[in-house]
Amino acid sequence: MGSMKKFIAEFIGTFTLVLVGCGTAMLVGCKSDAGCGYILTAFAFGLVIVGMAYAVGNISGCHINPAVSLGVLINGGISVPEFFGYIVSQCLGAIAGAACLKVIWNLGGLTDQTGALGSNGLGQIKDSIPAGLIVEALLTFIFVFVILGVTDSKFGHGSFGGIIIGFTLVMVHIIGIGLTGTSVNPARSIGPAIFAGIESLKVVWVFIVGPFIGSALAAFCYKFLSSNKEA
Repeated sequence: MGSMKKFIAEFIGTFTLVLVGCGTAMLVGCKSDAGCGYILTAFAFGLVIVGMAYAVGNISGCHINPAVSLGVLINGGISVPEFFGYIVSQCLGAIAGAACLKVIWNLGGLTDQTGALGSNGLGQIKDSIPAGLIVEALLTFIFVFVILGVTDSKFGHGSFGGIIIGFTLVMVHIIGIGLTGTSVNPARSIGPAIFAGIESLKVVWVFIVGPFIGSALAAFCYKFLSSNKEA
């Protein structure tokens, strides 16, 4: 029963992330030359993390991101069965969030300013798959590295952890939106891509592989550095 509660919490958290984050991008646009929309989208994603960290963090740890779950797994924070349960829950939450956006926009006759349900893409970096992988791996490395440090019980960042993590997500979005739309989260990419069409689905693997690579590197790096912090 305990694990099921964690999975439900992860579903709700990831659902909210896609609904609010991608929904904001669809409303205001996220082109780098559109200034206000760009920043609003970055803050929408980050503020969801802040809110969910205090809503479900005490239940599931508020990963709401398969890449984060991988980093926690490598550092021994969850078991392998839990890891797969988290991923399934997160992906289902993201798909449900994207489905709700699709329904709302269709019923409301709204214009999607992103043109693709807020899904990630490589158009702004000339469809370069290597560039996309590098961007996503690097930004996920930074994000997960911060998460592992903030949530390390040996340092006790306490009640400020959710704020620090949320603003770190804002930070990576500020640079990443103009490059790939910023994923750093395979579930967040999978959900909208399913409803956005074939072009989004063709490249969604980049936003799965890149974040997982970055997360694994961050986890091993943090594990190495923290184990030798007194050396």
